[in-house]
Amino acid sequence: MERRLVIKQVLIMAGGLALLPSCLKEAGKSTILLKRISINLDQENLLAEVAETMIPKTDTPGARELNVHLYVLKMLDDCYEETDQKKFIAGIEQFNDHVYDKTTKSFNKLSVLQRQSILTELENNKKISPELAAFYTIMKQRTIKGYLNSQYVMTNLVKWELVPGRYNGYFPAKTA
Repeated sequence: MERRLVIKQVLIMAGGLALLPSCLKEAGKSTILLKRISINLDQENLLAEVAETMIPKTDTPGARELNVHLYVLKMLDDCYEETDQKKFIAGIEQFNDHVYDKTTKSFNKLSVLQRQSILTELENNKKISPELAAFYTIMKQRTIKGYLNSQYVMTNLVKWELVPGRYNGYFPAKTA
């Protein structure tokens, strides 16, 4: 047996073992690490489309471009009670069923106007299930909060003035 051949084969085997975990990765898993909830890639993409429908891209980036849906998932995973998390996850499935019942298409395949009408209907309809209501409420609140607190908005859109503010020497003073 040749030593070089054995060393070469051992190195190839070690390289294969190092790459093996990436080959065994579960397909369709969420792109961020979540500890308490389990979301698949399709559900994450649905949340991204819902967030983008709520805050679309104009001359400023939309919610999807700023990854607001990942903020929603992280806040849900870290800050909400287990009962709220379960309602949210059940609400995602009910949302899919609701959209399919209304349009016979998935939410991702709808036009922008159809998406907006579905979300407007959820906003105004008081007779929806508690899970669907919890899903929509959490999604809306966290999307708005995530967008307003994003780095882009805080650095480019909000103009901060340090306390106590600008000095204006010409400001009229009251006489005593």
